[in-house]
Amino acid sequence: MSDASQATSGLRVDDFDFELPPELIAQQPPAERGQSRMLVMDRATGALRDAHFSDFPSLFAPGDLLVLNDSRVIPARLYARRTLRRDREKPTGRIEVMLIEPAGENEWRVLVRPGRKVAIGEWLVFPAPTGEIVLEAEVLERGQFGERVLRFTPVDEFFAALERIGHMPLPPYIRRDDADADRERYQTVFSQERGSVAAPTAGLHFTPEMLEALAARGVEITRITLHVGLGTFAPLRVERIDEVHLHRERYSLSAAATEAVNRAAREGRRIVAVGTTVVRTLEHCAAHSAGGELKPHTGNTEIFIAPGYKFRLVGALLTNFHLPKSSLLMLVSAFAGRENVLAAYRHAVEAKYRFFSYGDCMFIS
Repeated sequence: MSDASQATSGLRVDDFDFELPPELIAQQPPAERGQSRMLVMDRATGALRDAHFSDFPSLFAPGDLLVLNDSRVIPARLYARRTLRRDREKPTGRIEVMLIEPAGENEWRVLVRPGRKVAIGEWLVFPAPTGEIVLEAEVLERGQFGERVLRFTPVDEFFAALERIGHMPLPPYIRRDDADADRERYQTVFSQERGSVAAPTAGLHFTPEMLEALAARGVEITRITLHVGLGTFAPLRVERIDEVHLHRERYSLSAAATEAVNRAAREGRRIVAVGTTVVRTLEHCAAHSAGGELKPHTGNTEIFIAPGYKFRLVGALLTNFHLPKSSLLMLVSAFAGRENVLAAYRHAVEAKYRFFSYGDCMFIS
């Protein structure tokens, strides 16, 4: 089965545009985790209610299943210098390298900036602030829009090296350098499986106390893993939504998560997704289950969900506010209706909600 959704014919990317004052784009997380505002929507009627994330447990009934994404963000933004292998002592020109995903043993697909200067066969060296070379890589392939494939020289602990020299990959609309605090705040409290190069941001609101409060209310909680790629920020370079093709992202569905989702579906209990990454994972797996129950596995998904899609599992959604003309806004519009969502976004702008990764959230049921 294809990973394309049943998108409504005739809709254009421009149909998902809205006006957003730049000052509403959150540049910092809230002073305390979990102190965000929350817009609550009834998708059947479009009715809206202003609330706070602290009200989240009151939106649940005992037996609801809450599904989290436990992917952990890696410090994927690196700074390198270009060199030739035989002349590595004389590197020149600083290059920004953003890891996207593994492409083979010791190989990574990356974005480089400025891209035009990085040629196949060149070497990049990655120094520590002290000047010591921590990583080095050869450029193997060249793609569009700054994409490259690098082969890193093997080291004992690659991810430990990233922790030493890497920067948190804050999205481009956060117009500042990453700070030490972002190592914690651009990470969910339940993150475990490292591999994302962007945070599953709906999960950033949760605290251990919130998870305890939900459990005390009788809410069942399970976790899936989807490693978020840079495609989540990539502009859509087409005009019609039936021409959209998304980047591939890796996911894993554990035996425990599979059993929890299957049991909730059998018993008719509501499945609540925390974030669009959970929606995409569950709906991809449901679409490929041939009408049967889910099975534990790992895989890749390119699923694109737009208005007209028929949801199989997800019954409610917690999500942040998304960029205009983005695939994530289209997914939310598929779930709640395009007019409802655009009206909600207009309300959020008027009420001065904070937008995007470090911003406020929206609960749709």
